[in-house]
Amino acid sequence: MKRIFSLIVMVAAFVAVNAQMLEPIKWSSKVNQKDDTHAEIIVTAKIEAGWHLYGMNIGEGGPTPTAFEFTAKGAKLDGKVTSSSKLISHYDNMFEMELSWYENSAVFKQKITIGSEPWKVEGKVTYMACNDESCMPGNPYKFSFEGEGVATAEKIEEPVEEVKEEAVDTTTAIEAVVAVAADSDIYKPVVEELGALNAAGEDADGSLWYIFLMGILGGLIALVTPCVWPLIPMTVSFFLKRNKDKHKARRDAITYGLSIIIIYVSLGLIVTAIFGASALNSLSTNAGFNIFFFLLLLVFALSFFGMFEITLPASWSSKMDAKADATTGFLSILLMAFTLALVSFSCTGPIIGTLLVETAQGSWLSPAIGMLGFAVALALPFSVFAMFPTLLKSLPKSGGWLNSVKVVLGFLELAFSLKFLSVADLAYGWHLLDRETFVALWVIIFAFMGFYLLGWVILPHDDKEEHISVTRMMLALCSLAYAIYLIPGLWGAPLKSASAFLPPVTTQDFSLYDGSVHPHTMDYEEGLAMARQGNKPLVVDFSGYGCVNCRKMEAAVWTDARVADKLKNEFVLVSLYVDDRTPLAQPVEVEEDGQKLVLTTVGEKNSYIQRHVYGANAQPFYVIINGEGKPLTRSYAFNEDAGDFIDWLNSAKK
Repeated sequence: MKRIFSLIVMVAAFVAVNAQMLEPIKWSSKVNQKDDTHAEIIVTAKIEAGWHLYGMNIGEGGPTPTAFEFTAKGAKLDGKVTSSSKLISHYDNMFEMELSWYENSAVFKQKITIGSEPWKVEGKVTYMACNDESCMPGNPYKFSFEGEGVATAEKIEEPVEEVKEEAVDTTTAIEAVVAVAADSDIYKPVVEELGALNAAGEDADGSLWYIFLMGILGGLIALVTPCVWPLIPMTVSFFLKRNKDKHKARRDAITYGLSIIIIYVSLGLIVTAIFGASALNSLSTNAGFNIFFFLLLLVFALSFFGMFEITLPASWSSKMDAKADATTGFLSILLMAFTLALVSFSCTGPIIGTLLVETAQGSWLSPAIGMLGFAVALALPFSVFAMFPTLLKSLPKSGGWLNSVKVVLGFLELAFSLKFLSVADLAYGWHLLDRETFVALWVIIFAFMGFYLLGWVILPHDDKEEHISVTRMMLALCSLAYAIYLIPGLWGAPLKSASAFLPPVTTQDFSLYDGSVHPHTMDYEEGLAMARQGNKPLVVDFSGYGCVNCRKMEAAVWTDARVADKLKNEFVLVSLYVDDRTPLAQPVEVEEDGQKLVLTTVGEKNSYIQRHVYGANAQPFYVIINGEGKPLTRSYAFNEDAGDFIDWLNSAKK
């Protein structure tokens, strides 16, 4: 009875989904002829994020499995449909059975044998797609292929050889590498084998947890700023005095905390809705945007130092206060929470802005998850102290220490702002902020922060203190120790703890450290030529100047002596930066999704190669190929385990 009810629920969900014309699975198919008598039909399913496609072996009483039907004339089916795509298994409580499904994409293959007569193979796929809320049986996907028999092999083989020759021999024109990638047999296996291994998708769960923790850290920092800290006792006391019923007062305070969460999560969703996930990712690596954000953080830092005050128009918060007083119930509390967001903007603005920019490099959920963590940390004290008001007495009173917190945040904002200026500097090749210059500025910033905490540097709005607290002294020691730790980076030390923010080690003009790894070239065609000439595998490193995880890989993995030795001596390493704004010698016109694009920069070319040849668009992303462009092993994404990286390198030589 339970399964019947489950199927009814699924059918109802299907009707609702169809009403919105959803199409979470996109199908495509093609045929590859191996030799005169053998060919392979390849059917690919592209699965939207959050949805999954059930496997081909689902037990009776379960959801509809993915199933293929074939009719063949003049050709023979060799075996059954196979798939090497990753299959996820999970026990489903609704169906009370073990189920398996595919996520992101799935590739299915059916081998056929061709005779001398004309042949035709027709096929149909039936399937079911589900997400966490509903399921829908999709419209059957039909396909058909035909040929003239053995003679067809000769007709197909000739142009393939021409394409191979062009891709191998041409070292100056991008057309030979990417313009024919979608139609050339030399690249089809690359897309099939590597297309599903998107670096962002492989570690989606882990990265979302990381983003959530980043949000919590940002919320905790915002909590102890002068704009927020004094509001905790004021707001809690307001709720306790507003209602004689303590239970209702506590309920209102908890609702207030939830309202803060709703406001900031909505902000994250609005940002994604306006720009879109892919646009956010592109924006985060855009040189112009990074210059703008550098200037914005610089202005906030100067404000934190006390040069001027940044506040939103007072009329905004006054109107919100008036509306909150004029309304009752949940709406009144929500408006109060919105007033808090406006009043605290001068302190929370740079933290929220930095968080949104960093999370933009993740999935479409990332901004909302980041804001959720931020809001939880910000809202929790209001609810906790409302539940236990006696704890308010233990809170440190407002005073000069809050201004010190604000100044320290100013130093941190100044340090982080250089990261955004560095991205633009690298993208345009200005060389104003090479690695040693960046490190020198950070040494000065963190040294001055330590001096400030010790009371050796006093700003206009500071209260003069006769004694330094233990907390300030410990924080000062940490800041000064970090400044000293950075100093060897002036001569090329890897500085693993800061690697995510520093420019690539390749920008270091003077280095005494011989353990760093430099690419043999930064040009794809030149890398292929070097691989052929030296008879070595080619490691293609798709990177970005604004890619935090790329710098982590270079500092944590590439500096390992075993990895460095292999990359220097056993492989040809080519690094392709997708945000390099260096102009191409000549613009190239290509086609993407039926539209013509003109590639004008090196970064646009590298990004196009990654998307169309290797089926991925996130960095870091690594592939190993031979001099003819054929993949030698699976792709590799962000993973700071040097042992795993070595195993991956070794797998290309088996």
